[in-house]
Amino acid sequence: MGNIILFALLGLFFYWIFKSYSKYDAYSKEAFQNFSLSKESLQKSELGLFVALVAKVAKADGRVDALEAQLVGIMFDDIAALFPEAQKTKELLKEIFNEEKERSDNLEAVAQRLAQLTKRNQAQQHHFMGFLIQLAFVDGTVSKSEEKILALIAEAFALDPKIYHAMFDQFEKMMRSIKPKANINDAYKLLGVKESDDMDSIKKAYRKLIREYHPDIVKSQGRDEAYMQEATAKTQEINQAYEMIKAHRKES
Repeated sequence: MGNIILFALLGLFFYWIFKSYSKYDAYSKEAFQNFSLSKESLQKSELGLFVALVAKVAKADGRVDALEAQLVGIMFDDIAALFPEAQKTKELLKEIFNEEKERSDNLEAVAQRLAQLTKRNQAQQHHFMGFLIQLAFVDGTVSKSEEKILALIAEAFALDPKIYHAMFDQFEKMMRSIKPKANINDAYKLLGVKESDDMDSIKKAYRKLIREYHPDIVKSQGRDEAYMQEATAKTQEINQAYEMIKAHRKES
């Protein structure tokens, strides 16, 4: 009975998130048209603080792996496109990310500042939390250090532990259900390439697909929780196929 009640509450919760975001587009070009762009102003903004947390999750296990770096780069493009000076914004986001990934002393302070800025919009906080969880899962496994950082961020957001663990468990279950391609031909087919294609062409196809299916923090507004899970699963499938092709070519 307890599980039934919990799942019912979760269903209502995610429906509420969907309804909240369908009425409120937090991130749009119009919202940032009068933004006074500087590194300091960006660092203090919701998106700047979020990028700082992304950096800490990405570097939690000691290094930012290739897929995480790819997704972070695409995220910079998504965010920068909202601002009048897109290229300058992207460069500043990179600076913030690179500085914050090397710091572990200010995790709680950054999370608490973001929580304070978004305290009147719990849906937005859950949205941020969901993206941080999917980033941790995107390479297929979540390390203990990643779990610890995610838990500290959830605590700073005052996120109900039941809700947080349910979100985490859903991603974990989804990742377990992803099965690697049975053979190399399936991997080539998924990327839309041929075995005769050179590695540069395959890499371009891989990056194009990653960009197409990555979880987009801007476009995801108004979508339900399933969007992030589906995007993360597809991203992982694409990455597994690409890694399988690379390994096969090394062996040949």
